[in-house]
Amino acid sequence: MADETAIVETAPPEVGRDFIREIIQADLDSKRVSKVVTRFPPEPNGYLHIGHAKSICLNFGVAEEFGGRCHLRFDDTNPTKEEQEYIDAIKRDVHWLGFDWGEHLHHASDNFEQLFAWAEHLIRTGFAYVDDQSQEQMRASRGTLTEPGKNSQFRERPVEESLDLLRRMRAGEFPNGARVLRAKIDMASGNINLRDPVLYRILHASHPRTGMKWCIYPSYDYAHGQSDAIEGITHSICTLEFEDHRPLYDWFLEHLPVPARPRQYEFAKLMIKNTVLSKRVLVGLVREGHVKGWDDPRMPTLAGLRRRGVPAAAIRDFVRRTGVAKANSVVEVPMFEHSIRELLNKTALRRMAVLRPLKVVIENYPEGKGEELEVVNHPDDPAAGTRRIRFGREIYIEYEDFMENPPKKFFRLSPGTEVRLRYAYFITCKEVVKNAAGEVVELRCTYDPATRGGNAPDARKVKATMHWVAAVDAVNAEVRIINELFERAPDPDGDLGAALNSNSLEVLQGCMVEPALTSANTDAPVQFERQGYFYRDADSAPGKPVFNRTIGLRDTWAKVRTG
Repeated sequence: MADETAIVETAPPEVGRDFIREIIQADLDSKRVSKVVTRFPPEPNGYLHIGHAKSICLNFGVAEEFGGRCHLRFDDTNPTKEEQEYIDAIKRDVHWLGFDWGEHLHHASDNFEQLFAWAEHLIRTGFAYVDDQSQEQMRASRGTLTEPGKNSQFRERPVEESLDLLRRMRAGEFPNGARVLRAKIDMASGNINLRDPVLYRILHASHPRTGMKWCIYPSYDYAHGQSDAIEGITHSICTLEFEDHRPLYDWFLEHLPVPARPRQYEFAKLMIKNTVLSKRVLVGLVREGHVKGWDDPRMPTLAGLRRRGVPAAAIRDFVRRTGVAKANSVVEVPMFEHSIRELLNKTALRRMAVLRPLKVVIENYPEGKGEELEVVNHPDDPAAGTRRIRFGREIYIEYEDFMENPPKKFFRLSPGTEVRLRYAYFITCKEVVKNAAGEVVELRCTYDPATRGGNAPDARKVKATMHWVAAVDAVNAEVRIINELFERAPDPDGDLGAALNSNSLEVLQGCMVEPALTSANTDAPVQFERQGYFYRDADSAPGKPVFNRTIGLRDTWAKVRTG
């Protein structure tokens, strides 16, 4: 088994041909397979997260590259945790990432009759038996990594008796936990997975697809490989924690009359530093109300990332950069952020928005006058065109862009200093207006009419260029700043709320944005100039836009890569 503790924080290998693709190419060259068939097999017991993206991209990606196909199969063998909502969400997420399974949508439950028939086959051939031991008794007799297990007293139960009991289990005669069907392999095996694993357990629960038709359900290990064989999967690609399960996977294929012989290969899962991907934790966050659903933009789920504004193409690029390896490693968050920024920098249109507005009155600008300025939508993409923005006597700037008593290296607006308003004019602060509490509430400035467009005819220079929004047509918006969800690693069995970052979601009311952000009927990501990349949230209403910050502008990973 791969050493789960041997995790290092390291840069990923150079993107290139990996060992999985080399195996597939060798199988095609040797004629072991004539067509590549892979599958992505999620359990529908929650939403997919960023870690699943690696498996999705790998399974669908290699199938496409080698001219094969990839199935989407739901391993729906545990009805107490599975819901139709999860099935629908998983299909939606896979499509959003850019992949399609065509007509090959499958469920393990499609195979329940065949799996049951094969269970009877294992009993008849002497390789399975019904065990009456309780879970506690089986656990106690299973042994440890250094001590062998002990045979059950029911291990040599007559074939006809086990067959009869299995059929009565299916008929619903026994309560939950009364009996199980176990494979008869080797209780002394050094691999604990081969110590007579459970194939069927009694579970009186309604299944999302089969209802109450079944009251016994196959184990994941039993259903998985046989479903692969039924579907004709050639390469069963899974993560490293299933490496110890591969001998069991192969044992079933060897002892059952399956129509095909797939092979299992393991790769290192995607792990991101300081990112919690435990499904148990994510389920707990939703059920306990710590987040506003699976698509909360603070969540590492694909639905949450989508709502946050992370493009699917950025996730695919990130997964490609991490590579496919045989040993676990942890990638840095800035690497993921680099993929997001690199794409958004090329595609996101530029807009102006003031998140913490401070009113500015330009005293020498004529009252009642206004003008339009033509500005570019993207500085590096002429095809993105231009738009027109309003300028007038009253504007809003960022509160943090002004200081009454600035330190030496503060180059933005302060009393007596001159700055450039992007696309507009040079302005100089003349007066500071405060409220009764002594807080700055307004600035009185003057402008130089000769600097229209932000350029001085006398070539004088200013040290700061600031964004702004005209008060005459500014749109009031809510902006949500997304920060780390946890301030420390949570205990899956403890109080999740105690580990949460109390500042994980900053909600800014009264933000002022230019009207182009609301007039266009699009959910495309945008760059708020000098602020970061933002995405319109589903909570938006006509005249009341809500934006999530996808990511800030600063990129640390590019500096790491270039040294």
